[in-house]
Amino acid sequence: MISLIRDLHAAARASGKPAVSIEFFPPKTDEGDRNLFEKTLPALLTIKPAYCSVTYGAGGTTRDKTLTIVERIQKEFDLTTMMHLTCVNATQAELAAVIADARARGVRNILALRGDPPAGAAEWTATEGGFRYSRELVAYLHQLGGFTIGTAGFPEGHIAQTGGKEVDWGFLADKIRAGSDFVVTQLFFDNADFLRMRDHLAKKLGVNVPIIPGLLPVLARAQTKKFTALCGAALPAPFVARLDELGDNDAAVTQFGIEYCVKQAEELIREGVPGIHFYTLNKAHSTVQVVKALGLA
Repeated sequence: MISLIRDLHAAARASGKPAVSIEFFPPKTDEGDRNLFEKTLPALLTIKPAYCSVTYGAGGTTRDKTLTIVERIQKEFDLTTMMHLTCVNATQAELAAVIADARARGVRNILALRGDPPAGAAEWTATEGGFRYSRELVAYLHQLGGFTIGTAGFPEGHIAQTGGKEVDWGFLADKIRAGSDFVVTQLFFDNADFLRMRDHLAKKLGVNVPIIPGLLPVLARAQTKKFTALCGAALPAPFVARLDELGDNDAAVTQFGIEYCVKQAEELIREGVPGIHFYTLNKAHSTVQVVKALGLA
């Protein structure tokens, strides 16, 4: 029986150990599919993650494939899997059909997101008859019932939020009150940003659900700078200096990424985080090494 993620977090809390979760994106090729199911997933299962998640693609472009991958992981690997779902390019009726399909396939956990603008779009625009904000999708899923609902948090504030990060954290609190059971954060490289957000939510906004830090063990310098530019995550000066020193030596950058991620996670665990979510980029090695170093495998 596939678990509800809120129950997995409750079990982790009772055990005194943070829950480890991992994230994939739908591969674009048949070879990518084979690598995911024949190499990456089996390797990651050796660290016994509590659950995994599968992204939805910009503009909802991977909807069918996301559903297929989620269903296949749950059936073939018996691993609780969370489906990402966005508001982009979908009316409420279309989202209802996707949710019904997901439910029929055994999906019990959904990460509710507004989503990024479709390729080529300068800014995000709500679809007529659809939802404008992710909190509306959260509330709709909550009303339907039967799912654990996750949502996204941004320790440095959402890149499109011009009012500042505390305004953004206020919107996050609204999503939690609308029915989110837990939060998974955007990647970050300075733990102080995460801790400020967590404490602000609990102490000033009065919301208290599991806030799961999302960590990325970096693999390459150019790739890291591209990702962080797209999502608005800042890179600490010493981190950038080390990346530049290592240059295009991807093997050295990967090892540095593992070491940096271990240090990040160790501090977060000391701070009592209920889980750690790893952005794997559909690769196993770095995440496996980090989790083993933390003694969480």
